[in-house]
Amino acid sequence: MRSDKIFTIFVFALSLFITPAWSQQGDPVSGDAISFIRVEGSQRVEAETVLSYMSLEVGMRPDPELIDKSLKSLFKSGLFADVTITRENDGLLVSVVENPIVNRIIFEGNDKLEEDKLTEESVLRPRQVYTRSKVQDDVAHYVELYQRAGRFSARIEPKVIQLPQNRVDVVFEIDEGEVTKIRSINFIGNEAFDDDRLREEVSSKESRWYKFFASGDKYDPDRVNYDRELLRRFYLGRGYADFRVISSVAELTRDGKEFFITFNVEEGNVYSFGDGKVNSNVAEIDVAEMEALIRHETGDKYNLKRIDDTVEDLTKILGAQGYAFADVRPRVRRDKQAKIVNVEYRIEEGPRVYVERININNNVRTQDKVIRREMRLDEGDAFNKVLLNRSERDIKALDYFAEVEITEQPGTEPDKTIIDIDVEEQSTGELSLGIGYSSTENFSSQFSIVERNLLGRGQVLQFATSVSSQVQSFNINFAEPYFLDRDLYGSVNLFRTTADYETEANLETAQTGIGASVGFPVSEDGRVSLFTRILEDELINDAYRSTFGEYLKPYSDFKVVLGYSYGIDKRDDKIEPTEGWRFSLSQDIAGPLGDVSYLRSTAVYDYYRTFFDEWIFHARGSVGAIVDYNDDPISYNDHFFVGGSIIRGFKRSGVGPRDINSGYVLGSKQYVAGTLETQIPLGIPKELGIKGFVFTDFGMLGGTDVQAASVKDDFSLRATYGLSFSWKSPFGPVRFDLARPIVKETYDSAQFFRFTAGTRF
Repeated sequence: MRSDKIFTIFVFALSLFITPAWSQQGDPVSGDAISFIRVEGSQRVEAETVLSYMSLEVGMRPDPELIDKSLKSLFKSGLFADVTITRENDGLLVSVVENPIVNRIIFEGNDKLEEDKLTEESVLRPRQVYTRSKVQDDVAHYVELYQRAGRFSARIEPKVIQLPQNRVDVVFEIDEGEVTKIRSINFIGNEAFDDDRLREEVSSKESRWYKFFASGDKYDPDRVNYDRELLRRFYLGRGYADFRVISSVAELTRDGKEFFITFNVEEGNVYSFGDGKVNSNVAEIDVAEMEALIRHETGDKYNLKRIDDTVEDLTKILGAQGYAFADVRPRVRRDKQAKIVNVEYRIEEGPRVYVERININNNVRTQDKVIRREMRLDEGDAFNKVLLNRSERDIKALDYFAEVEITEQPGTEPDKTIIDIDVEEQSTGELSLGIGYSSTENFSSQFSIVERNLLGRGQVLQFATSVSSQVQSFNINFAEPYFLDRDLYGSVNLFRTTADYETEANLETAQTGIGASVGFPVSEDGRVSLFTRILEDELINDAYRSTFGEYLKPYSDFKVVLGYSYGIDKRDDKIEPTEGWRFSLSQDIAGPLGDVSYLRSTAVYDYYRTFFDEWIFHARGSVGAIVDYNDDPISYNDHFFVGGSIIRGFKRSGVGPRDINSGYVLGSKQYVAGTLETQIPLGIPKELGIKGFVFTDFGMLGGTDVQAASVKDDFSLRATYGLSFSWKSPFGPVRFDLARPIVKETYDSAQFFRFTAGTRF
């Protein structure tokens, strides 16, 4: 009983002690309703603004949850560095410390990344409120920029300099570090192809001392992800239908300077194509006609590209037949026991969706129409995913933009879609100087300046000149890819070329004139060009000999030439083809408005085929003929001169009609030439850019108007064989040709070694 009384007295005394203390400290969570709220410490921010962030108002009780919510809201506003809420008599006192204003943002130590590039990624801006979270975000963005540039050891330390009037300068001290290279690229699980072969297929490259101009040896996580897709396409194009990349791991060395990259792959078995058929739920479609477009046959090695090409072909023909909403979906069924892949192309009536609008964004310089004319879809057209993908490839092929991204957005109605085209423009002007050397023309120099997107209209303006010991030329060219706003490639050029044939015929030639052409497509891969040239054709012969009659007599002819060319290109790559073929035919006629008359025809056919994975076979055949329809002699400049690069193993103009007394090369009026060439693996890293070829060149040419006993003109076979090496060196392309004649005439001029090299900077 006594203990209970003592405890009651203790509690009563403690309550008397605590209550005055709360009152003095301003407990915000006790008392009656709030009679006033006073803001203290604000300078730039109005008191009304502070109150607007609070959940408490005059007349409300100071509920702890509402006080906590008000504090969080005030801090979240980013306006204040510190906030306290205390009880003052029967009201609330809100004390704030405002965040300072950013005066300047300063970067120190950034040599590799320009300040503008860093500023683009900044969240913090001058004359904005400073917050630590914004600074942290900026540091993260800058680090990401440096990592994209291959500098994973970059370190960034922000510092704040206090200024009067609650302002600050924010300084980012940057240690850019070294470029983080790739020490090695390894593969686990690969049996069919060794590591060296797979390294050739990925875009990431190992760092080596000789790669001082390369960028692929810098570690880039986006590039590694792209490499996964490259590996997948490599294997799926060679029959490995089960292939998958299990993982790709990048490990940083302890010093932070290099990465080890490891791809863990599962190859699976090699498959062949089984049945390929078309199944359609659209009754009007001729299934037999569609099946004729399938690009693979039973027994062919499985290749994903053939399936993709078939889908594209089927989609195009269905669209042309009026089935704009037909959807082609390949269904691949693998028979793991028989190791075959059966493919069924299902044609279904897809949802009727139309293009409502096409938006083009971020093209500051390039006009909208330059981009829109590359689109295979227009506003109001039936939406087609295949045509949209082709449009994206065509826009990228313009090479006006560093980035092109096409996305789809829902339209204003369920059956409509909006297409957004986001581009990032890049420089389209090029200035190049070049030097070169060849075994035929010795040293040469070139100068070229070109604008590929003149005034943002997609037009091309170019001036080029070159000088060597034997040939001097200059050319001014203007081209309009969409002449008259149609798919017509129009161009006009002014030119002058002089050539010194002192070693071949002790003479000089010169051509000065103007030319114009217009080209247009006649099929998906075929084009026709119409052209005309008006020029003065000169021959200067200081050692003219009457032995050749009028043939080598100095002249100055006025020529008017009209012609056309047709070309179709089915190669898989225009730069380094491995499959497909190309054919071109050209004819031009001179006269009757000029001083000379002739009809000239040339044709060239190229065929490419890959076998044994890296062995690429190339066959070429060419033919040319020129006749004067008025039975007049053909001028010297209009003849064909064969040798050098056409039939390797001979000097330039080293084959054909020749005066054996003087050694003069007379040229020929017809020729046939061919090449059989195979690119062979050299067993060296692909990134070195060195390729080896074995070849045989052959041909026949002849026909001259010169009638003299000393003139030899035999339309007979010439043939050579040899080795050729090309190198994409850091200084420019280099080529070596080593060739020996198998069959030749005694008066032909052979050349065992031919070398060409050049560079641009």
